[in-house]
Amino acid sequence: MSGTRLSSVRRIEFAVDWPPGHVAAYLLDLDEPVLVDAGMRSDYDGGDEHPDDTLDAALAETGYELADIEHLVVTHPHVDHVGQAPRIIEAADPTVYAPVGVRERFDRDVDALAERVRDNASAAGIAGDQLDEAVEMAVESLRRDRSLLPPDAVDEWLDSGPVELGPLSAEAVHVPGHQADHLAFLTDLDGERALLAGDMALEPFRAVLLHDGLDDGYVDAVDGFYAALDRLADLEVDRVYPGHGPVHDQFDEVVERDRDRLDAQLDRIEGKLSEGLRTVPGVAMALAGDRGVRYMIPEAMSALAHLERTGRATVTVEDGVRYYDPA
Repeated sequence: MSGTRLSSVRRIEFAVDWPPGHVAAYLLDLDEPVLVDAGMRSDYDGGDEHPDDTLDAALAETGYELADIEHLVVTHPHVDHVGQAPRIIEAADPTVYAPVGVRERFDRDVDALAERVRDNASAAGIAGDQLDEAVEMAVESLRRDRSLLPPDAVDEWLDSGPVELGPLSAEAVHVPGHQADHLAFLTDLDGERALLAGDMALEPFRAVLLHDGLDDGYVDAVDGFYAALDRLADLEVDRVYPGHGPVHDQFDEVVERDRDRLDAQLDRIEGKLSEGLRTVPGVAMALAGDRGVRYMIPEAMSALAHLERTGRATVTVEDGVRYYDPA
């Protein structure tokens, strides 16, 4: 819950309108205050900025103000993790740390991204208004997220391996799949091996395969997620501080469960091919059921590319559209 005190770690929750209804940032109450992720802003859909006071109120309960944040660490550049970054940067001028891959990603030419997404989505059988929406979503996400985390505001671009986050020594672990540049941070907090996990090792569910959306990296998303799970499985973790769901100590079980659920999703999609569903939109709609399909499209697209690459599906191209069949 918002305001939960975890010794030197304070969890701050921001409301979002998708399950489980919140995103969490973490204030590390050290010699120099460190904020891990920047939470959501209330106008994430692109209107005028009218941020709520969630962050300010939580800081005040600990005796801090926004201007007291000395270090801001970003696990990955999704809107619910960088939403309040502009306010923090303006008020506090903290040292800002972000995954190094974000620098190149945010330098991407918008028109080039739109062209690649349109080509990839068209080849996947996405057409009409749905195609235009997919392209616009990719373009707007790039514009929005790099406005929330301007590259010239980042002081330290982090690669995997040992890192110094102000007063905190940590190991940065590259965990792609949900987002291509995602880093989790393993460190010692309150006498425990703690994982500041972002959107990995979530207790309620496996994070969706978004990676880089419908850009060219979709073909590597499943392999990236498995590689992330392999890296996590090699860690010794006592407690997980995730971006969604509760803080938990079920790290090994959750990592293995996510692997099982990814395996099961690939099996499910392979089964949909046997049922006669042959395109990305068809498979995505079957997976989504009565839920929104927009976030199932990149997962279905990435999974089908993986099944093709591993010989579990065959592809026929007809009029520029890729049709999948069971191998």
